Amino acid sequence: MFVRRSRRAVLCFVVLLAALPSVRAGSRTIARCGEGFLEDVDGYRVLHVKGTPYQMGFQQGTLLREDIRENVRYLFDVKGKELKVEVAGLNLLNPRRVIGGIAARQKKYVPERFFEEMQGVADGAGLPVQEVIDANFIPELFHCSGFALGRSTTKDGRVYHGRVLDYGCDWRLQEHAILTVAEPEGRTPFVNVTYAGFVGSVTGMNAEKVSIGEMGGKGLGHWDGVPMSFLMRMVLEDAKSLDDAVAIFRDNPRTCEYYFVVADGETGKAVGMEASWDAFTLIAMGESHPKLPEPIADAVVLSAGDRYVELAKRVKEGRGGFDADSARKLMDRPVAMKSNLHNVLFETDTGRFWVANAAKDGSPAAEQPYHAFDLRSLLSNRPDASAPALEAPRRAARAAEREPAEVR
Repeated sequence: MFVRRSRRAVLCFVVLLAALPSVRAGSRTIARCGEGFLEDVDGYRVLHVKGTPYQMGFQQGTLLREDIRENVRYLFDVKGKELKVEVAGLNLLNPRRVIGGIAARQKKYVPERFFEEMQGVADGAGLPVQEVIDANFIPELFHCSGFALGRSTTKDGRVYHGRVLDYGCDWRLQEHAILTVAEPEGRTPFVNVTYAGFVGSVTGMNAEKVSIGEMGGKGLGHWDGVPMSFLMRMVLEDAKSLDDAVAIFRDNPRTCEYYFVVADGETGKAVGMEASWDAFTLIAMGESHPKLPEPIADAVVLSAGDRYVELAKRVKEGRGGFDADSARKLMDRPVAMKSNLHNVLFETDTGRFWVANAAKDGSPAAEQPYHAFDLRSLLSNRPDASAPALEAPRRAARAAEREPAEVR
């Protein structure tokens, strides 16, 4: 099943369309830490991390220390007290305890390098590592929807992957929005549209021209597998093709009920994918499904209720003439919900992309301006040597000199 009935949704889409000229914004280095640095690109904070998992985490923790600490505080001390987590019909009033239990249960399925990275984040930010781990497992409690369009819908045949994320603007994640450009040692560089303190991904693209977004369903309680956000991170680090990405989901134990859209800029192909704890199904471009009553040639359209109807209508009306401007308009309300946290349009075949975030007052991302980026240019950026080199808290500095401690 590729469409869920819940009102809370993440709307994602892959659009294979025509390109706009890239806008290369000026940049200013804010601070440095080891091989990592934080820069301002046309008013958007871009975090560069490089090296081993621990080094990348430590760079993030140090450069985004105050953001991470405030993000974790608000998530658990404010929103956490308001949140009721329903599992197996029971309302659990202590979500942090629930999340900690989920993290402990899933530890054996998660590659150790991600725990090393979270240890680095904790050491750099001066936080207990368990607080960082708990925050990173929050996405396991939230679930969502999406769509894909093919080359025949475009002017020039560019590969576009659009993504509408709806997680709820009242969590204030948009106040800590970060674009992370990562160069993991021995793995594929990638960009992660994310938030301070997180190492997993829900929206990203790598240098091998593979982009991915997630959608969720139900299935809470089925947590014996690799968390969704870490599976996506594995795709960004390791997938060199659409087939590689599919194999990562197919060959690893999975959790809950999740759906994904993956695009391959090299081949121009994309798939919708159910990768739940007990099911694995692919839907190719142009294929129909009982829950998708309006199949569109050379397209996969995955959404829910009236949003699906409106999205299908927009795609049919614009077929053959889409460019990046009109592709972004596909993400306008009501396809995007009021709780629209971020919108992203990837031009997966070139590495260019556009990002919009919800406003601080909670206005949805679809109503905000987009920032233009180019992954290749971001990867070539180097910090200004005159920018401040940050020192981590004394406790964290000592930790950086030793091997990461085992995460319990």
